[in-house]
Amino acid sequence: MRGTDGEAEREALLGKLTLHEKVRLLTGATTWRTRAEPALGLREMVLSDGPAGVRGQSWDERDPALLLPSASALGALWDEELVERLGGLLAAEARRKGVDVVLAPTLNLHRTPLGGRHFECLSEDPELTGRTGAALIRGIQAGGVAATAKHYVANDSETDRLTVDVRMSERALREVYLAPFEAAVEAGVRVVMAGYNGVDGATMTASPLLEHPLKSEWGFDGVVVSDWGAVRAGEPSARAALDLVMPGPEGAWGEALVRAVEEGRVPRAAVDDKVRRLLRLAAACGALGEPDDVAGPAAVPGAEPGAEGRTPASATGPDEADRALLRRAAAASTVLLADRGVLPLDPARLRTVAVIGAHAGLPRVQGGGSAGVFPERVVTPLDGITAALGDGVRLLHVPGPSTDAPAAPLTTALCTDPDSGRPGVRLRVLDRAGRPLHSEHRLSGRQLEPPLSPGAHTVEIAALLLPGTSGPWTLGVGGFGRMSVTVDERLVLEGEFDKDTDDPAVVHVNPPVRDVPVHLTAGRAVRVVARRELAPGTGRATVVTAAPPRPDDAKALAEAVRAAREADAVIVVVGTTEHGECEGRDRDDLRLGGRQDELVHAVTAVDPRTVVVVNSGGPVELPWRARAGAVLLTWFPGQEGGTGLADVLFGRTEPGGRLPTTWPAALADAPVTRTRPEDGHLDYTEGPYIGHRAWARHDRAPAYWFGHGLGFTTWAYEGLTVPAPIAPGEPFTVWVEVRNTGPRPGREVVQVYLAGHPGSPDRRLAGYTPVSAAPGERVTAPVRIPARALRHWDEDEHAWHTRPGPRRVLAGRSAGDLPLSATVVVRTPG
Repeated sequence: MRGTDGEAEREALLGKLTLHEKVRLLTGATTWRTRAEPALGLREMVLSDGPAGVRGQSWDERDPALLLPSASALGALWDEELVERLGGLLAAEARRKGVDVVLAPTLNLHRTPLGGRHFECLSEDPELTGRTGAALIRGIQAGGVAATAKHYVANDSETDRLTVDVRMSERALREVYLAPFEAAVEAGVRVVMAGYNGVDGATMTASPLLEHPLKSEWGFDGVVVSDWGAVRAGEPSARAALDLVMPGPEGAWGEALVRAVEEGRVPRAAVDDKVRRLLRLAAACGALGEPDDVAGPAAVPGAEPGAEGRTPASATGPDEADRALLRRAAAASTVLLADRGVLPLDPARLRTVAVIGAHAGLPRVQGGGSAGVFPERVVTPLDGITAALGDGVRLLHVPGPSTDAPAAPLTTALCTDPDSGRPGVRLRVLDRAGRPLHSEHRLSGRQLEPPLSPGAHTVEIAALLLPGTSGPWTLGVGGFGRMSVTVDERLVLEGEFDKDTDDPAVVHVNPPVRDVPVHLTAGRAVRVVARRELAPGTGRATVVTAAPPRPDDAKALAEAVRAAREADAVIVVVGTTEHGECEGRDRDDLRLGGRQDELVHAVTAVDPRTVVVVNSGGPVELPWRARAGAVLLTWFPGQEGGTGLADVLFGRTEPGGRLPTTWPAALADAPVTRTRPEDGHLDYTEGPYIGHRAWARHDRAPAYWFGHGLGFTTWAYEGLTVPAPIAPGEPFTVWVEVRNTGPRPGREVVQVYLAGHPGSPDRRLAGYTPVSAAPGERVTAPVRIPARALRHWDEDEHAWHTRPGPRRVLAGRSAGDLPLSATVVVRTPG
């Protein structure tokens, strides 16, 4: 049956399974693999986190992955062709690592600027999110790998995400939050992930929304998988349209589900449908062959100890073409928020360049949480600028004052393995008596899945730390249970640290760190040993961190100002820290950490032509934005961010990005901010009015509108043509004439919005298309408007309707800059 996806053949295979065998297939075999059934020719399928990269089955820094720009950066591209190519790159990485299903894209929305996981979501707008997500899905699945639309639905904030019950109107649910998932189904997505949260009283893994509209109305024929550990009630989720429980091998179904079927509480037909869908997914991924024709088990690099995996489809690593694509994506997603004639910089006129800010040398290239990968390399802004300028330009790098970033895990740049002397750390697993059961050299102090053997009691991470500066270093250990840190056999930290959350992003990925100041002397190596006892239910994650003495902020500011005075050009890089943007928690404010705002104020006072680069995954307040010569937003740009930034700064390419989310000047201005539930409920009282739609009804203007982004040329919008009366339920096209009025070739994203009667503040993004033009050239952009842009959800009839009559068509550069308008008339049916 290899190479066929015939329903009849799969139905015959289904008939060969007993009830016990069927139910066994519906819970994972391990954390990341489904079960095999050799008698059917069904091998295991491997799932892996995305969307910034494909990690594979384990958290192992020795098995690196290509790191893409964050999802919010992909949303900023407004370029489906490029997004589709990046999806193809994810598919190639998945094949290289033996992965069948990539857990991406994330289709939740930027409902408020405070969402802690916005870096992993595409935008605030359902149309832009749907189109971008569909492009990524097409790219992934064209490579023979399944994509996953997640987290269905309304997992738009992180606070109490395991238990929160989201309440919203039926109209908001249909028009806004379900819309990107409907687009994913139209794109042929093969897997949908049900989130942790509930909607209107039902947890999503047992929600009626899995059946209707997902399967019955939209015709989704793939697999609905639970988010990891999201199934808390077995029978309700089995009666609902959930198909696969992850992780395994334990779960809420198993023999309990067998009994429920035998006793008539869960229909047999429901189990059959779940298995049928799993077989269909396996066929699409090439995991279903002739009976008993399953690839023999082979060790996958970095797989769980004792686990059997399949041989990766390709061992070929990334090449320069892959890195070039990531470099292009980093530049194309960069948003030029403001420019007062400063950019691009001309390297030929520069003799001294000051690059200021801690993020210049240690940027955030990805967000915190389960989607993280270990990149093979990272090009920092400092690296990219240095390489672009060459040897003839003097470069001054000043880190500036503290950013209040948490201490980073130990790296090869800071320490060596005390046993081998190689850069890195020594990882040991000890029994209760302290005898080693396992020992190996590792490259990082962040060990999330140390290998465990029978009798494992303690995880130990040891390193020879060579401080570069003298003073009070901060040493820490992260995890739960009894932990300790010694320095040259002197106990400096010890305690019992209780687990106060079940959030897997915290327990297994980002456990809290307890730290202590320890005075170290520059050039004098010390042996640091951290130990953590493995208490039941606390996970395996153990992290050892170290941070040098905090700089004297006043002195650091003075050094930055001095460097700015000496330079011909000044570039300041600021950004968020993992305290703010991370899975598992929302943000409390939109301020940059530490004294970064003060740094920008001080430097721009010396040189008003300063270029400020903002390194964040979502909105931040920019109180100095009117004082900077230019403001660039790079998001979390992935591993090639430094080269992409340099390409933009020095005019090799345009900053191609447009904002996928409206940025407020201050948090207090934002019309929708609530992320914290009350009595377990989070009410979306704003209805469908989020993002730019909420701002359009608001009495304050944002700092930057959805869709905003400048280039290195200027544009005039000169004409808008709409068709004669159109039929309801049919797409139509409008034509927008634009002219490049500047001195350089450029790319513009022509945006079209629909509104109701004149004077109505309600408008929605209906379509967009990018165009390119030479200086002085006029081009006509055809913008296709889908039929869905005209419909609304009728809560009385629980159905879609398209009202006849006039609609305003608005065209321009952003949701706040729409100089062209016209009227299109929707005909009365019949």
